[in-house]
Amino acid sequence: MARLLITLGIVLVVLGLAWPWLQKSGLGRLPGDLVVERGNFRFYFPLTTSIIVSLLLSLLFWLWRGK
Repeated sequence: MARLLITLGIVLVVLGLAWPWLQKSGLGRLPGDLVVERGNFRFYFPLTTSIIVSLLLSLLFWLWRGK
């Protein structure tokens, strides 16, 4: 369990550091990402991006577990 938490923490740090680069690549502004702007209020829900990231992480964990 500790190994999983440490790995998850490292992955989150790497994603946090890579986020500016990922935004430039278009991740986070895909069709299906919901943005609602009203006056000084902005609601952003990256639905499509979340699905893609989830699929990629599922694939990585499936490949990692297979060894």
